[in-house]
This record gives sequence, structure tokens and C-alpha cells, in this order.
Amino acid sequence: MLTPTSTYRLQITSEQDLHRAAELVPYLKRLGADWVYLSPILRATSGSDHGYDVVDPTQVDPQRGGSEGLTALSEAAHGAGLGVVVDIVPNHQGVAAPDQNPWWWSLLAEGRDSRYASAFDVDWEAGGGKVLIPVLGDGDEDLSVLTVEDGTLHYYDNVYPLAEGTWSEGDDPAEVHSRQHYELINWRRGDSELNYRRFFTVATLAGVRVEDREVFDESHAEVSRWFEEGLVDGLRIDHPDGVRDPQDYLEKLAELSGGAWTVVEKILEPGEYLPGEWRTAGTTGYDSLGWIDRVLTDPNGQYELASLDTKLRGGDPVRWDEVIRGTKRRMADHGLAAEVHRLVRELPADLGHDAERCYDALAEILSNFPVYRTYLPEGADHLREAVAAARQSRPDLAPVIDDLAAVLGADAARAEDLAEVARRFQQTSGMVMAKGVEDTAFYRYTQLTSLTEVGGDPSVFSLTPEQFHAEAARRQRESPLTMNALTTHDTKRSAAVRARITVLAEEPQAWSETVSTLVARGHEAGLSLPDGPAVNLVLQAVVGAWPIERERAVDYAMKAVREASVSTAWVDGDEEFEADLTRFIDLLLTDPGARGVVEGCVARLAEPGWHNALAATALQLTLPGVPDVYQGQELWEPSLVDPDNRRPVDFAARSGLLDRLDAAAPGSAEATPAVDGSGAARMLLTSRVLRLRREHPELLADYTPLTVSGALAEHALGFDRGGVATVVTRFPAGLAAAGGFTDETVELAAGTWQDVLTLREVTAAPGEGVALADLLTPYPVAILRRKDD
Repeated sequence: MLTPTSTYRLQITSEQDLHRAAELVPYLKRLGADWVYLSPILRATSGSDHGYDVVDPTQVDPQRGGSEGLTALSEAAHGAGLGVVVDIVPNHQGVAAPDQNPWWWSLLAEGRDSRYASAFDVDWEAGGGKVLIPVLGDGDEDLSVLTVEDGTLHYYDNVYPLAEGTWSEGDDPAEVHSRQHYELINWRRGDSELNYRRFFTVATLAGVRVEDREVFDESHAEVSRWFEEGLVDGLRIDHPDGVRDPQDYLEKLAELSGGAWTVVEKILEPGEYLPGEWRTAGTTGYDSLGWIDRVLTDPNGQYELASLDTKLRGGDPVRWDEVIRGTKRRMADHGLAAEVHRLVRELPADLGHDAERCYDALAEILSNFPVYRTYLPEGADHLREAVAAARQSRPDLAPVIDDLAAVLGADAARAEDLAEVARRFQQTSGMVMAKGVEDTAFYRYTQLTSLTEVGGDPSVFSLTPEQFHAEAARRQRESPLTMNALTTHDTKRSAAVRARITVLAEEPQAWSETVSTLVARGHEAGLSLPDGPAVNLVLQAVVGAWPIERERAVDYAMKAVREASVSTAWVDGDEEFEADLTRFIDLLLTDPGARGVVEGCVARLAEPGWHNALAATALQLTLPGVPDVYQGQELWEPSLVDPDNRRPVDFAARSGLLDRLDAAAPGSAEATPAVDGSGAARMLLTSRVLRLRREHPELLADYTPLTVSGALAEHALGFDRGGVATVVTRFPAGLAAAGGFTDETVELAAGTWQDVLTLREVTAAPGEGVALADLLTPYPVAILRRKDD
């Protein structure tokens, strides 16, 4: 099996298509990347900027370069000695434009007689034999706006097929509509009545039944061609928890790809690990992202930040477990009610409880689920834990919950013995977790927003070096080819933004004063600002991404508060609240006094934030696993949640900077750029380590923690990978306040080492430590290679 030493993620769009990606290969090669990592490239909905809404899995998207573009990219990459890994989407297809998706079009036109009837997860009985499509606007339920044109049904710009023999010229369009295999319903009914499985709460992404062998084969025919023709070397699997049986799916995929390197986008909760039987090299790296951030977070700031949060909530302290239980229950009762109703319909008729109580009990179990899903019988302990918690929170439902536990497979010995509802429940729990936690609670729990990142648990505020080393050593033993990430297309803040926000844990009192001052200025300007946690969230984003344009700041704030669904929402939101928050952002950007406070805060956080970013980058690039560099992140790139993090990247500027660094004379100022806003230091670090990994992977095949000694030992962390050692600074603001390192040392294996950043030599004598004051100057990180290896 070919395996990468690193990957570089490119977002493939109509503007940055596969041909353009092929042109970037020389730059990626010089940067040190080993494989090119592509976002989804199968044909997606026209105009899609992400590609996860695939409408035709049998061809490469023409708007993204088509099969010719993939061939050009593959030839360029392979010609340069680079591999190619592609993101694929097995769980769902895009159905927003039915006329673009031949499978969905056939389903709507022919109903249960369609050859694709088994491809989509439709509960026909629940829709009266029809597919319910929640698209009608308020007031359009009388269907008077429907028209029949060119043999198709039109609802404004939406086009739907007409079943053969169901219409003739002059027929009333509403009557024609009633004869179809689908029914257009009001958009508000979708969350409670939808009768096909979807991706989370997105009705325009319909679930695909890849557990069906014929569906798998047809939906992966193009992917199979990639491997048969040697175009692609590996795969990244989007949302495997959505498919019915991830282990079975990965087995089929391994057969198709010949056992190619494959990673899965799997969110792991603290203490949770991938099932050992899965045919995968590991995850896409959200787990390592979480513990990298936390080992760089000062635990001493937790109390003050929690106190500020309590003050902003009007004196009511908040607990994470209570927050997520509430947001998950809310999602089960509203956004994903249709999925819970379907579970109720799948229950045995002789269960002995009415549908309303079964719904209540199922929703309660889902809201207490501790992980995304089980893979029964593996993970049955998680189900039993959720059942016990649900019983404790709702003793009035105890008899129903106990009966449901048996039906849901809490004691099943074999997967083959599971009832349909147990299989479907496993697909549903992850939906509730994702929407209730990542897309709601993360925007409500705002004490330190660098911790509310995809795959993270903000109740775990920080990690000790010992805990960090234990996770890293386990990774080396069990999944050395898993992916390590810092920023992705799904992270809510880029690594650079999180690194600056993390400094707030070292400056909690100063942050509390900053928030209080800015809120007071907002009140003086006549703004009510009733949602304190939302204000804290927005201020952390503004400071973390500063300097930031108004449009980006407002877009982020509106998405954040609507997702939080506390003071406003996506549906029937509070326009007055949103206008007030927008005016507050304008105040921060344009009022001299308020802007001065923001800039003063940024000035205090900037340098330690850069140090944190370099430390996180050094850890990610040298830990066990395969580091991925998300496009543009070789510089600071302070981006926020999508679509902000999918903005075009200036590769010409990056290529020019890399050229200048490579051309600089050793020892010159140009060869050792300052740690400043230019990001050149991060480019230096990224390029030197990626090249080292690619050229000498054998030097990163072990993991041994390094011992740090001295009064300020907590401010450093290090490990030896078997020929390459990494040492980084922790808590840089506190270190600076203490006067910097003096007598602190780190123990390296005896011999001569060379810092790949500064090219200076470091000699480690037997039994003697190396001075951190020398080692971590001028950079807060050192990457050392044994010269005698």
C-alpha cells in the first residue's frame, strides 16, 4: 500500500479546477507536500462551491475540470513523485435541482418502479406512496403557482418530472401534481414529516443506501475507474457514520481500491477510538487537532473565563453536559423530528406503548447519547450508558426506555440479530449529536471558543504534557498512518485564529476587562446587547481574525447566532437583535474608542498567538500520523467558519515567498524570517518539515517524550520521533511575563543535532540537558535532526 508522508488539501471549484490544480503541483512539490488531497470532484449541483452535493457519481464534474482535468492533475502529480487522494461522499446525493440528478429524477418520475427506488432511503408508506418534498413557500399551499412547461412541472425555478400518462395539455397543474409519485409540501413541514433519510437537517441532500451491493457498485463505478487506471492513490471518506454499516462499507471500498490508503471523517469523543476492524488508516485528524490545541491552553485561565461567562449570562453558571443534553433534545424534537418519527414507525407493533411516549423516550435516549453512534455489538456500552442516563433524567418514561433498550440492541450479541429500528437508530444518533453539539451548542458555550472546534469537547479545557504524550504514543502504536489536521474546510476557526484566542487563557483578566469595556461602549451607543455569550463569541472571533473586513465579521456573527438559536434563528429570526449585533460590529470597526480597545487587545495577543500557531504547526507536522496542510495555511490565513475558510488562496504570493526563503543565504536575516504578521516563519517551518518527512520518513518512526527540567518547565514540550526531535513553547504570554527561559533544559539523546529552521548545530552531552533559552531562540519551536543518523 502506498502511503503519504503528508498531504496538501485543495478545494476544487469551477474557479480553481483540476487543470489549475495541476499547475500548482510544482509549488506543492517545492513546499514538501507528498500527496495532493482533493475535495469532492464528482459531478455536483451546478454552482456548488464545495462539491458535497453530488448529483451524478458516474462522472467527474465538468465544472471542476472533468475527467480530462483529473487526468492532467494525476499525470502532473505522479510525474512529480506526488500521490493523489480524493474526498468522496458515500452517504448522500444532492437533490436541490432534480433535473440535474438522473437517479433522483428517475425516482420522482417512476416512483417505486424506478431502477433507483432502492438507491434512496424512502419510507413510501409514510408519504402515502409519495416522496414528500418540502419546497413550497408560505402561502403557496394551494399550488396555484404551479405550471406545466415542456412536459415538466415547474414551481418557480424548480423543475420536476411528470410520470408517463399523468398529464395532457390544458390540465390543471395542481391536478397534474396530485397524480405524481411525489408531493410538494410547505418547507416548514420538512423537519417533522420528511419521509426520506437526509444529511443531517438538509432536505436537499438525500441519503443513499450504499449497503445495497448494486447501489454501491453503481455509485462507485467512477471511483473504481480511478484505481483501475492508476489516477488516484487514496481516499478520504466523508461522514461514514451516516451509512448503515461503516465496517461493511469500508470492506467493499478496500476491495474496490485494492486496499488503498483510506481515512474517514469520524468524530471521536474523549476516550473513544476507531473500531479496530475497520479497513482504514485512521481518521481525518480532528482528534489530534483537539489535543494539540489543549496542550497549548493554560489551565490557570479556566476559572476567570468561566466567571466572565457566568457574569455575561446574568449570574447563571452553565455546565457543558446540561447544554448539550438540551440542544440535542431540541434537535430531536424539532430539526430532526422526522427521523425520530421514522424510528417510532419501525418499532414492533407489540411493544405495548403508544407512539407519543415512544417518541419521547427515543428522543430522550438520543439526547443523552455520549458519542456519535455505536456499531453494534461494538459500542453497546455507549447505548447502555445513554439508556441509563435517559432513565435517570426521565423516570416517568422508565418502562418505555427499558423496553426500547432491548429493541435497540443494547444486549445484542451479533449485528445480524439487530432489528431494523436498531440499525436505523445508529444512523440517527450521529445526526442528533452533530446538529445538537457542533452546530448549536458550540455557538452557545463561548467561554473559550478555540475549544469549541469540530471533534472537540470544551469541557476538557486543557491537557497536561503527560496526557498529550499518552495520546501521541497510542497513535504511534495503533494508527501511525492516520491523518493529523489543524485547519480543514469544516473547522469553525482556522488554526491561526484559534492560536490567538488560546492566549486568552493566559490573559483572562485582561479579556474580561476588554469585554466589559466594549459592552459598555455598546450600551453608550444605544445598543441593548442582551445576549452576553453571543457578544463574547463575536468579540473572540473579531479579535482572533483581526484585521477583518466588515462583511466577513457580520456574516460570521449572523451564522453563529442563528446556529445558536438563543436570541435569533435561521427560521423566524429576531431581526431587531440581528440589527443590533450588526451595529455593534460596526461600532468595533469604525468608532475610534471601541476600535482602539480592540486593537490594543490584538496588540497584546498577536505575538503570543503567533508563537502558539508555530507550536501547533510544529506538533501537527511531526506527531505520529500524516499531517495535512489545508490550502493556504502555510501562512497565517486567519479564516472563520465556511464559507470564509473556502476563500480563494493567493498561491502566487506563497510561491514567491517560498522562492525567497530557499534562495536566502544560510545565516542571513532573510533565511530566518521574524515571527510576525507576514507568516514567513510559518512558511519556513512548514516547508522544512514537510521536506524532511518526505525525504527521511525513517527518522519519524518512533515516539519518545523528552524530559524538560527547571522552574519554567511547564512552558515547554518535546518528543523524539527516532531521529527527529521537536521542542515547542507552551503558554508564551506567561513565559514572557516570567522573563523567559533561564536555567531550563530539555534532555536529548547524546550526539550532534541540527535545527532544520536555523541550520545551527546543537550538541547534547550524555546526562546533560540542552538549554531552552538557546534552543528556543529566535523561534519558539525547534525541529532537530540527528546529524549522525
